[in-house]
Amino acid sequence: MSKTEPAPSLYAPREPIFPKRVSGWFRNLKWIILAVTLGIYYVTPWIRWDRGPSLPDQAVLLDLANRRFYFFWIEIWPHEFYFVAGLLIMAGLGLFLFTSALGRVWCGYACPQTVWTDLFILVERWIEGDRNARLRLHRQSKMDFRKFRLRVTKWVVWLLIGLATGGAWVFYFADAPTLLRDLVTLNAHPVAYTTVAILTATTFFFGGFAREQICIYACPWPRIQAAMMDEDTLVVGYRDWRGEPRKHSEAARAGAPQGDCIDCMACVNVCPVGIDIRDGQQLECITCALCIDACDDIMAKIGKPRGLIDYMALSDETLERGGAAPKSVWKHILRPRTIMYTSLWSLVGLGLLFALFIRQDIEMTVAPIRNPTFVTMSDGSIRNTYDVRLRNKNGDDRQFRLSVVGEPTLRIQLEGTPYDSVPVPADTAFLQRVYVVSPAESGPSGAAHTDIRFWVEDLSNGDRAYRDSTFNGKGN
Repeated sequence: MSKTEPAPSLYAPREPIFPKRVSGWFRNLKWIILAVTLGIYYVTPWIRWDRGPSLPDQAVLLDLANRRFYFFWIEIWPHEFYFVAGLLIMAGLGLFLFTSALGRVWCGYACPQTVWTDLFILVERWIEGDRNARLRLHRQSKMDFRKFRLRVTKWVVWLLIGLATGGAWVFYFADAPTLLRDLVTLNAHPVAYTTVAILTATTFFFGGFAREQICIYACPWPRIQAAMMDEDTLVVGYRDWRGEPRKHSEAARAGAPQGDCIDCMACVNVCPVGIDIRDGQQLECITCALCIDACDDIMAKIGKPRGLIDYMALSDETLERGGAAPKSVWKHILRPRTIMYTSLWSLVGLGLLFALFIRQDIEMTVAPIRNPTFVTMSDGSIRNTYDVRLRNKNGDDRQFRLSVVGEPTLRIQLEGTPYDSVPVPADTAFLQRVYVVSPAESGPSGAAHTDIRFWVEDLSNGDRAYRDSTFNGKGN
C-alpha cells in the first residue's frame, strides 16, 4: 500500500432501516402489548390508594426520602429488601423461561427498547409516509422546505414522547400531582430536572436514531440467550426445504422445480433490524414475527400454504423434511428445561407470598448497650440498658406496651415516661431507650448472663412481637 493512500476504515457506516408497514396476527399482538405496557407506565403514578391520613396516597411509590416502597396495599421497609430481591429473581427466571420456550420473545414484544422504537417508527410513518416515501426522503440530498418541515415535526414529536417518558419515571419517586406542579412552576429539585433531561435525551436517541443498534451491539442478552435455548425452542425460522429454490435463483432458471419463495423481499422490508430471516438464525433477530405476517400475506395472495416463515423448532426440521407433521406446540413448551424454570419461578413466588402473609404490622429490634455492660445502682441493684426500635407499620398511631420475661424479679423502665407503654407514630420506626433492673439479692444480679425476652404489644388490637436478648450481671 502506498504511503499516500489512506488506511481503509474498519467500520462500515450505518444504513438506516425503514421497516414497511405490515398487518397480521403478530403485528396486532405487538400493538396490543405496546398499548398495554405504555398505558401501565404512564398511568400508574396517577393511581391513588388510601392508606390513612399520615401516609402517601399514591398507589405505586418509591419513597427514597423515607426509605419506603409502596405498591397498592403492600409496603416494603428497608429491612424487607428481600421482597425486592425475590421479585428480581422471579423476573430473571421468567426471562429464562420465556427464552427457553420461545427464544427472544421478550425482545420482540415487551422490551422497552422495542416498545418505544415501535412508537417512534409509528410517528415517523404518520409524518413522513411508509417505507418507500421515507426512503426517498432519506436519499434526497437537498434539504428543501418540505424535508426540513417533516424532519422538524418528527423530531419535535419524538422529543415530546421522550419528555413524557422521563416525566413519568420521576413521578414514581414522589407524589405525582405535587411534583408535576413543581416541575411546571420551576420549583422542583434540580435532581428531578436532571433526571427528566437525561431520560428525554436517551429515549429520543435510542428510539429515534440508535434503534436496532441497541439490540445488536449494546444489549448483552443476544450473546447469552443460547444458554437458555435448545433444539426444542420455538423460534422464527424459514422452511428452506419448502421455499427453495427461489423464483429468481440460478437453480430455478436452470429448470429446477421452483419453491414457494418468490423472492419478494417482503420479509426483509418489514424487519425492524434489517436482516433476511431466510439466511438462517442470526444474533440480530429479536423474534418479533413481523416477517411471518408479511410472508403469510404474500402466500395467501399467490395461493400457497401459509407458514413458509413461522415459529418452529430445530428438532422438527427432520420430521418436516421427511413430510411428517411436527410435534405439537405444547410438547415443545412443556419439557424438562421449561418445567424446571417454571418450578423455580413458582417456588420463589410462593415463598414471597408466604413471607408477605405471615409478616406482622408490629416489629421490634433490641440492641444492648455494651459500654458499660451493666451499672450498679446505689441500692445495689443491677441495671442493663437497651435500645429498642419499635416499628409501627399501621396507618395510624398506636400505643405499644413493653415487657420483659425471663426472671420474675426483673422490672422494666422506659426512658422519658413513668409508664410501661409509649405512643408510636404511624408508619414509623421509633427508638426507645429501655432499662432492665434486677434487685441486688436476685439471681440475675450475680449471674454472668441471663436469657431474657422482650415483648411488645399493640394495645389497640393485641398484636404482639418479641426479641430475645441477655441480661448481664456481676458474674462477668
